[in-house]
Amino acid sequence: MKAIAAHLPALQVIIPLLGALLAAFLRRGTTAFALTLVVSWIMPFVAGAMLWQVLSTGPISYHLGGWEPPWGIEYRVDALNGFVLLLVSAVGAVIVPFAYRSVALEIPEDRRAWFYCMHLLCLAGLLGIAVTGDAFNAFVFLEISSLSTYVLIALGPDRRALVAAFQYLIMGTIGATFYVVGVGLLYLVTGSLNMVDIAARLAPAWAENSRAVITALAFVTVGVSLKLALFPLHVWLPNAYAYAPSWTTAFLSATATKVAIYLLIRFFFSVFGVAIDLATLPVAGIMIALSLAAMLIASFVAVFQTNLKRMLAYSSIGQIGYITLGIGLANQAGLTGGLVHVANHAMMKAAMFLALGAAFLRAGTVTLGELAGLGRRMPLTMTVFTIAGFGLIGTPGTAGFISKWYLAVGALDKGWWILVFLIVASSLIALVYVGRVLEVVWLHQPAPALVAASDPPLSMLLPLLVFGAATIWFGFDTEWTAGVAATSVKTLLAAGR
Repeated sequence: MKAIAAHLPALQVIIPLLGALLAAFLRRGTTAFALTLVVSWIMPFVAGAMLWQVLSTGPISYHLGGWEPPWGIEYRVDALNGFVLLLVSAVGAVIVPFAYRSVALEIPEDRRAWFYCMHLLCLAGLLGIAVTGDAFNAFVFLEISSLSTYVLIALGPDRRALVAAFQYLIMGTIGATFYVVGVGLLYLVTGSLNMVDIAARLAPAWAENSRAVITALAFVTVGVSLKLALFPLHVWLPNAYAYAPSWTTAFLSATATKVAIYLLIRFFFSVFGVAIDLATLPVAGIMIALSLAAMLIASFVAVFQTNLKRMLAYSSIGQIGYITLGIGLANQAGLTGGLVHVANHAMMKAAMFLALGAAFLRAGTVTLGELAGLGRRMPLTMTVFTIAGFGLIGTPGTAGFISKWYLAVGALDKGWWILVFLIVASSLIALVYVGRVLEVVWLHQPAPALVAASDPPLSMLLPLLVFGAATIWFGFDTEWTAGVAATSVKTLLAAGR
């Protein structure tokens, strides 16, 4: 066991990569699903073991091929990315059982094995971004996850999924180009690609190469912001979420943007923040302004959507605004709130998209007007949707309240009362679009087409119930969300100027 434990950082990536390779050779979707289930259920144990070790003994440094960093690639795990690794792998494990029926409904039999292959590749890429300590290696994993995501979206049952995937490909390629140009500039200035080494070399190089460093900061920020769909760089996200297969949308909404947010935080506080006093640059002001625009404008647009997947897509853009607001505040409470919302939003949005996937299974639509009275026919499904919706609003007793409380405290610590008012205002907009759905599904008479509808099979219902329960549980017990996030933030802020 000790021999295995020593290689956990590498296994975090190797296991899903090997799983994807095996799935590519399988012809039967059922066999590929079984393989995906096994691989996905292993991942949380690997990530959990590493996070436990980090919290007990400190960061883990794993040298690939025995090459010492910065010459070799280093996988480095601390409290921040241990938190993200556990979140991504846990969400991936919980939602996999839902895939069996949902994928069978929306994906032709001859493509299902490839679908699961692409999912495992995407999972490997996302975990690789989080675990690596090498800036260029992060780009490689970013492209692995992105390329597989394009395929996952294009496999959607609606032909518009192809357009959505192509649109995402264009925007994703632009984002990746910006990122790699920024990393290239950092390499020119420091002669290193290892993030810890870049941070150490950046401070002495700052005086002579300040323009190059600021340019690198701008390129990396824009590139990663395209990947995380920061307003107004979000144009790819609504169509991608609306037309992708239901299960793909749930997985991506809970994981892909969250890993991109992690990468942005890592560069801001562990790389650039070590060498530069970011408070002297307009970075925080721009981040806060764009975050507020996302929270208010994207949420307002969500109010008028009739396709519920599209509504939740715009909601995701608004919720990303809360996370980046915490980054912009850059104090203990604010950044903790942003990190907590990474986890809370993953749970809540996964629950809501899975509920819509179950509704699509039974009703064949996710258009609001055609789901009247659905709550009476699918009470457990829509109860989970309701709980997660209250979480998005920030209702006390749900996980979403914890996030917004920390963000409000972070704003008050800076004396920005107006920011607290805007957080509340954006929550009220969420109340409108969530309340609009709840009114139709609970208070209207059931539509004739829904007479035979019922809650989905147990394999689909259990993931829903888990996420619904988690939304309530983490509204009271915050040890593994706010506690770990606060520990990560202390380390991040201590490293910066």
